[in-house]
Order: sequence, then structure tokens, then C-alpha cells
Amino acid sequence: MRTPTSTLGALFVMTAVAAATLSGPTAAAPPQAGPSAPADRIARGEYLVRIMSCHDCHTPHKPAPGGGIEPDMTRALSGHPQDMKMPPLPKLPEGPWIGVLGATMTSWGGPWGVSFTANLTPDKETGLGTWTEEMFIATIKSGRHQGKGRPILPPMTGVLNAVRSLTDEDLRAVFAYLQSINPVRNKVPEPIDPAEEER
Repeated sequence: MRTPTSTLGALFVMTAVAAATLSGPTAAAPPQAGPSAPADRIARGEYLVRIMSCHDCHTPHKPAPGGGIEPDMTRALSGHPQDMKMPPLPKLPEGPWIGVLGATMTSWGGPWGVSFTANLTPDKETGLGTWTEEMFIATIKSGRHQGKGRPILPPMTGVLNAVRSLTDEDLRAVFAYLQSINPVRNKVPEPIDPAEEER
């Protein structure tokens, strides 16, 4: 299977710190600059999102021509597809295994239970549409949802170690870009606790 190099990087981060309907909501308009953020800030945020490989986990993947998988950019940054119901987490084989991931690269399972990548689009009901810049920065800096809720789960826990090194200005640029893209209505499931998974 052909796998993007940056996806292998995301898998490495996950191991270091320790799926199959592909239908879902459509997104598809190119990003539009939001009225309150300068275009240069949005452009900087787009650049950072691209080089930090945010699409590797937050954009659902689909089969690629000729084999393998690739990000489905019609659903860019919309998180785990709400219509994809995941079966129970498979038992890990013997050996130094830490987890498994779903076919769209948006669901991850391991000793922490099952986590689903978030909808980062500005949809007001299912994404970051009601978030403030301060909430976004607090989430990154604290590793907790909105800076005060549940802990952020793998694979994002490892990524946070790198993202925290961004300046506040860079984090504001990332947030400005995320607020400028097409909102996608896609309600990502809540994480599944390991005890709940065992029932």
C-alpha cells in the first residue's frame, strides 16, 4: 500500500508517545478570507497547516488511483466522518504494538480507548465556529479541550509537543486560516473510553 511520507510521520509520533464507508459531508469551496483576519495572516496559517501535516489526520482519506490512500480534499479538515460507524476496537496482537487506525486515518485506537480526529472547520454546530482565538491557543498550550476540558488524546498528544513550539502569533494565524475555510457540518463522535470499549 502506498502511504504518504507525512502520514508515516504521524504514525511515528503516535508510537513515540506511548473505518468502511467513505461517504460523508461534502465541503469543496476553496478557502475564502474571513472578514476580520488580514489576508497575510490567513496565508501564513494555511502554510503552517500544510507543513505541520494537519491534513494527515484531520482530513478523511480515500482510496487513491493506482492503490493506496490520499486525503479527500472535498472534506478538508472536517475530521472523522459522522456516517462512519466504527466496529469494536480489535485486540492488539502480541508484541510491542501500541494501536490501530481506521481506513480514513481519522480514528485511532489503543490503550486510551478510541479517539476521533476533530472537525477543524468553522461550522458553528460541529466545528470550531463558536471558538475564540483564546480557546484555540489554550487548547494547544494546555493539551486540554478548550484549555479546560478533557485531555487531548493520541495521536494528537505527540503532535502537541511540536505545535506548542509555535509562537502565539503563529497560532493566531493557524486559527485565522481555520476560520476562513469552508464550514463542513460533520459531527465527530466523542472518544470511547477503554472501559466502555470492553463492554
